Amino acid sequence: MNRILIKNATIINENNTFLGDVLIENEFIKQVAADIKNDETTQIIDAKGRYLIPGFIDDQVHFREPGLTHKATIATESKAAAAGGITSFIEQPNTVPNATTQKLLEDKFEIASKTSFVNYSFMFGGTNDNLEELLKTDPKKVAGIKLFLGSSTGNMLVDNVEVLERIFSSTKMIISVHCEDEATIRKNTAEFTEKYGDDIPMKFHPIIRSEEACYISSSKAIELAKKTGARLHIFHVSTEKETHLFRNDIPLEEKQITAEVCIHHLWFNDDDYKRKGSHIKWNPAVKKEKDRLALWKALLDDRIDVLATDHAPHTLDEKNNSYKNAASGGPLVQHAVIAILEKVKEGVISIEKAVEKMSHNPAKLFQIEKRGFIKEGFYADLVLIDTNKTQTVSKDTLLYKCGWSPFEGTTFSHTITHTFVNGNLVYENGKINENIRGKRLTFNR
Repeated sequence: MNRILIKNATIINENNTFLGDVLIENEFIKQVAADIKNDETTQIIDAKGRYLIPGFIDDQVHFREPGLTHKATIATESKAAAAGGITSFIEQPNTVPNATTQKLLEDKFEIASKTSFVNYSFMFGGTNDNLEELLKTDPKKVAGIKLFLGSSTGNMLVDNVEVLERIFSSTKMIISVHCEDEATIRKNTAEFTEKYGDDIPMKFHPIIRSEEACYISSSKAIELAKKTGARLHIFHVSTEKETHLFRNDIPLEEKQITAEVCIHHLWFNDDDYKRKGSHIKWNPAVKKEKDRLALWKALLDDRIDVLATDHAPHTLDEKNNSYKNAASGGPLVQHAVIAILEKVKEGVISIEKAVEKMSHNPAKLFQIEKRGFIKEGFYADLVLIDTNKTQTVSKDTLLYKCGWSPFEGTTFSHTITHTFVNGNLVYENGKINENIRGKRLTFNR
């Protein structure tokens, strides 16, 4: 029997912070109490002065496998996630081939079962012509449905209005959407291309992929969800204008329409293109400081429900190009938790609210079984954080296959020391236990 006793931790759970102990027995949390007695068979970890939080559940990552493994694999990126305190991820369907059949979706689960260091689920990708396959998706075993209403890859742009309405009307599963209006983006791109050619200055990215492009698409998706009664989740909200589309007057569990914000949209603004260039080129774009501040406000007042990374690695060769040829997206899972904890230190967000948005709410929103909380009987997905140990991000510390980070050169005030996945210590003080594998997430639906 595997027994680990974490002693003297500062435990953050369900809006409470308290000193206490957590006993892990095999995969689960056996006991949470002020002072748990140990025996000779129990491994003791003294966590005095450290936070103990439930693992971050990241509801939007792109781990690039299959088909794009020159820049990432489930193994490499889940290893980085473990080092970053992310104990569960939900991966997106725009791999190669796109996960738009049940067979292709299960192929990804099979890869993860052999190679993922943390827990995992995958989304089924909707298209203009795969509704029959989509409706075969098992709600107890699959996180949800993903629709690209803009910025798609492969055959994944869903731009047929009749098809969209049929999808929204036909499934009770969570439909997660990328919202950017393609017509607006094409028009803006053509205007800037006429002026600059392919070498458009990077600072115009948030003008090309504009506030209006985001708002048009998000508002249409919400209108359709209200019309059909669909359960809608808007990924990576990036503008102040969009935040007013969401409500905070009912509990998360009662919401039919929810929203996510990503680390990069909370951290960077359009002034950072001068320093970072294409390394902060994402879709949707990092926008103005007023948008960044409004996103924080909406996160804090519960119009926005969850935090995520939209971890989307590309090689440096793919990033270091002229505007139209530079890939959009970047790696974030290794430093997402400590980036948010930096904002805790600055007083922007409380540690309790941060844990709610990173751990509790993703578990609630996706109805994930026995995860996201420090509770007896729940899986022991836990993270210990040294609040007094700084670290500076450098290339030699990165676990991403792509080998770079938008946070390079940033000094953070916290360091993750231990990550437990299903009661197993997968990461400890810079070292990964190569023998640990995560589990497929299941859902209470």
